Amino acid sequence: MNVEEIRKDFPILLDKHNKEHKPMIYFDNACMSLKPECVISEMLRYYHEFSACGGRSIHYLSRRVSEEVEKAREEIASFFGCKDAREFVFVKNTTEAINLVSYGLNLKRGDVVLTSDKEHNSNLVPWQMLSKKKGIEHRIVPTREDNTLDIEVFEEFVKGASLVSIVHTSNLDGYTMPAKEIIEIAHEHDALVLLDGAQSAPHMPIDLKKLDVDLFAFSLHKMLGPTGVGCLYGKYEILKKLEPFITGGDTVDDTTYTSAQFKDVPSKFEAGLGNYAGYVGAGEAIRYLKKVGMKNIREHEIKLNRIIDRELREFDGLKIIGPEDASLRGGITSFVVEGIDSHDIALILSEGSRIFVRSGAFCVHSWFNSRRVPPALRVSLYIYNTKEECKIFIERLKEVLSLL
Repeated sequence: MNVEEIRKDFPILLDKHNKEHKPMIYFDNACMSLKPECVISEMLRYYHEFSACGGRSIHYLSRRVSEEVEKAREEIASFFGCKDAREFVFVKNTTEAINLVSYGLNLKRGDVVLTSDKEHNSNLVPWQMLSKKKGIEHRIVPTREDNTLDIEVFEEFVKGASLVSIVHTSNLDGYTMPAKEIIEIAHEHDALVLLDGAQSAPHMPIDLKKLDVDLFAFSLHKMLGPTGVGCLYGKYEILKKLEPFITGGDTVDDTTYTSAQFKDVPSKFEAGLGNYAGYVGAGEAIRYLKKVGMKNIREHEIKLNRIIDRELREFDGLKIIGPEDASLRGGITSFVVEGIDSHDIALILSEGSRIFVRSGAFCVHSWFNSRRVPPALRVSLYIYNTKEECKIFIERLKEVLSLL
């Protein structure tokens, strides 16, 4: 994996797009990744060559759109070890995918949904809403002090659950849950499993069939793809039973004034005119990731994260969130510095050094509130980040902390 060659593929990293002519260090990849030129070009290809509506008209341009979208869907399915592309529903993002499941499963009063205590708001609030509206029981399994999961505790909490909806890799600390064990135990207790794959899909090899997960949600904007494109994977028989929560154009084959005949999976979930440019761009992003290799990406991120971890542990008053072993945190390191506002650190790094990191609660407010932890700083890495950038970050951070 040649990082310097990879960096040349990203226009935003090139000097000609840098008005200040100062190097940019982008360490906010858990929020959104940068986009390679090939993805941008693929989206433009839609607008240049076949900018029409798919799935409705029978003319050439419309058929071309439908063909290109299905190619992208098949590319994504193959990437995750799946042969049936119908099992992948295009949505806007992980958030919409989880909401589709929360609505479409038709959970009723007394049904139990189990999540962890470190879920992104997207995998917390929908279940809170169902608890208030329908009377489902929302059960939360606690993690250990270092944020890892005790599988024996999980097995106690899963008893009686209808659905386990749990983060795969945490955006808080980068820790990856033991998904295979979670799924096997949940299935032994007749519970379905939905994995929030927003942070795992971009960073590691995932074979959904080998995992045997029932539902899997992810966002393409975190994996080199366009904004406004995500996917819900579901086993075909489960998606068949799932009800759509947005209906209308292109979800039905026929209607009367009193009835509607819905299309098959995945069309019944993809209401209205789609983000066609985004879909074809997503397919190209997947091709790019395949070329680089997900195993290579994982190893690269861990190598860089170990460099950052080793240096940060020399800082007085700095506490890293999550497992002590950096390799268990993938490409994420989140930390707080005693007595210093993380937002101040992030702002000074941005304005003074063009180093872009995330500060705050990372949409995991519930975890921060429960443990009374102040807003943190998060460094999140990806394929175009380098050892030199890690060293510069550490040097600049030392300067900032000395000022504050």
